[in-house]
Amino acid sequence: MSEVLTKDEDTFLCLDHTWLKFRTAQLVQEGKLAQQFVSSYCILVVKHGEGLLTIDLQTYHVQSDTVHVVVPGQTVGFCEESGEKPELYMISFDVLGEAQHEGDFPLRGELSVHFESTLVQLCEQLCLSSRSESAMERFRGQSVFHELVYWLMTHIRLQPKSDSRAAMDRTKSYIETHFHESMTIEQLARMAEISSKYYVSLFKKTYGKTAIDYLTEVRVNMAKQLMLQADVRLKDVAFQVGYNDEFYFSRMFKKEVGVSPTVYLKNRRQRIVAYSANVLGQLLALKIMPYAAPLHPKWTSYYYNKYRTDIPMHLSGYRFNEDWETNVEALEDSQVDCIISTDQLAAQEKERLSNIAPVHIVPLYEQSWQEQLHAIAQIVGALDEAVVWISGYNRKVKLLRERLQEELRNDSVVIVSLFNNRFFLFPTQGMRDAFTDLGLQSPHSMKGYADNQSLTIEELAELDMDHLLLNIRQESETLQHWERIRTSRSWQDLKVVRRNRVHHISSDPWREYSAYAMERMVADIEDHLCDNRT
Repeated sequence: MSEVLTKDEDTFLCLDHTWLKFRTAQLVQEGKLAQQFVSSYCILVVKHGEGLLTIDLQTYHVQSDTVHVVVPGQTVGFCEESGEKPELYMISFDVLGEAQHEGDFPLRGELSVHFESTLVQLCEQLCLSSRSESAMERFRGQSVFHELVYWLMTHIRLQPKSDSRAAMDRTKSYIETHFHESMTIEQLARMAEISSKYYVSLFKKTYGKTAIDYLTEVRVNMAKQLMLQADVRLKDVAFQVGYNDEFYFSRMFKKEVGVSPTVYLKNRRQRIVAYSANVLGQLLALKIMPYAAPLHPKWTSYYYNKYRTDIPMHLSGYRFNEDWETNVEALEDSQVDCIISTDQLAAQEKERLSNIAPVHIVPLYEQSWQEQLHAIAQIVGALDEAVVWISGYNRKVKLLRERLQEELRNDSVVIVSLFNNRFFLFPTQGMRDAFTDLGLQSPHSMKGYADNQSLTIEELAELDMDHLLLNIRQESETLQHWERIRTSRSWQDLKVVRRNRVHHISSDPWREYSAYAMERMVADIEDHLCDNRT
């Protein structure tokens, strides 16, 4: 929901004691911004198109007449909604207060604005100033930023949503509260007071899926909650979520979830806690859905997007061990059967967890992911599933290795991560394993370099690789350095940059070490390094 704003003079009195410092501006293109942690304030402006914006756990439908203000400590991500690739300006700044006054910025959350070309012009000028090699132009960006803030404060509109969006929201709410009843497109269209054909089109454009698909999603998610009850019968669950035919319900459930209701119930009988993303990735490979796991749109974005409705208890996914006391307190109020964790627990943390349920520790760095998978499979009684998974992984790797040898021939490949202003060579075990499993070749010039070694851009150039898989850590300081690096002459002169052979890879899955993450890394390499034209 938008925060309530007024244009009263009192709203902006804090500006008398506040300093605003413009940092960077960038235009997010291709309709996607990976979920990232922000340490500064950010103003987000849609240049054109529509998309889905996720701030922490809240998702917004955004277009050119909405602006969002994100505060330090939040996470933010952006994606296209219906095939169109919108563009989004991301402007970061700091807020400082004078002596005896705390810095405050009066605009927060979602803002509706009277859209004009002036807004885009100001954002574009900020991007140019931010990228400029001229100190004077970068300084000019400060005055342009203040002009942008003034423009926003004088163009906020307080009128409600358009009638068509309000009508869509009404029917969406009706689906969410009457999912157990029979309903048709014609009925929903009458509620919105538009034709059935236009309703179908408008619902999909507004929410990115059809009304029928959304109804199925709501019903299946409710069914998952009902299945948590003891001695539940599938026939009763089907009826309670709106299906009179138990077999039709089973088909719809399997289509939506990937497993039948019977298998889903079997996995629910034991309440297992995956205490880290690594453990979650191992359990999913064994077809075990845990009762509790760390889920967050940034820190565990893939799992959050795909499994947040399947996992009842969401533990904090913010930087492992950072919020451990909050996680322990949440588990103390639940009845769980066992807790599986890597060996990164503090002594007090492990002690408190042991008072809740048996704690099983799996070494993270002393064992390969296959050994970890086997150890967890023994704990949960799924050794057969571990054998099947590893066999399937080896089969996929063998086929892809042969294809890569044929397509790459003798091309060399390097994997690095950018953190702050330094590059790190093969910093994670997963990167090293994927590289070795697929038989990729490193440059001859890389002999003598150590794993996780820090490199300058000049040292990176000396490697003279044919392909670079580049992971950029999604944190404000690193992203600010990246904006400067990618426009620098040193970066533009790299052979892989000139040949357009820099392949961007995300931290999720490349910084996780599990069976599930390894399979996704292999698929990522195939997408980037193989010619997938049909």
